[in-house]
Amino acid sequence: MNDSKLLMGALVCAAMLSVAPLHGQCLAQEQTIKTLIYDPGQLKPVDSQLRVKVGDPAPPFSLPSLADKTISLAQYRGTHNVVISFVPAAWTPVCSDQWPGYNITKDIFEQYDAVLLGITVDNLPTLFAWTRQMGDLWFPVLSDFWPHGKVAQRFGVLRTDGTAERGLFIIDKAGIIRYISVSDINRRPNLKDMVEALKAIHQPRKN
Repeated sequence: MNDSKLLMGALVCAAMLSVAPLHGQCLAQEQTIKTLIYDPGQLKPVDSQLRVKVGDPAPPFSLPSLADKTISLAQYRGTHNVVISFVPAAWTPVCSDQWPGYNITKDIFEQYDAVLLGITVDNLPTLFAWTRQMGDLWFPVLSDFWPHGKVAQRFGVLRTDGTAERGLFIIDKAGIIRYISVSDINRRPNLKDMVEALKAIHQPRKN
């Protein structure tokens, strides 16, 4: 299946999640997590100033993950493109839809030699409980809790209330930032734009 078909499937599924009830176990899980979600209401769309730009070396970082190990950006150098997904906070409405949606597009990431790293400023116990309610995620979930928001601040996506922006950064195998999108915090980012950016930097592996 090519990436356009996968993307279309992902968009259809995302639309279904927002306009139609799910059945069986999926419906029960969705209803459960909705009762636990904190809705902060409409927020200022962007509340930070980027500290990096396309073409810059990505700021290095190492963060603890839910898998009981530290994940560093450097470990992917030379082997994978890296997509970093900053989201504001656990247990909030848009974030709880955005990350499960990436499960549908796992094949696209693999096609373009890309890994996805999800980062929030929450602590590990909070992330553990939240992700268990969302369901299994195929990508590492990292905690930027302490020093609080240090990585988000390096990229320039730490908001004045201590949460992170809804930001996507694509870093190529050489460690260079190739794509930046800081979305309206109240909305999910455009999936199509991210896929097109991955496609543009992908270099097929030589046999």
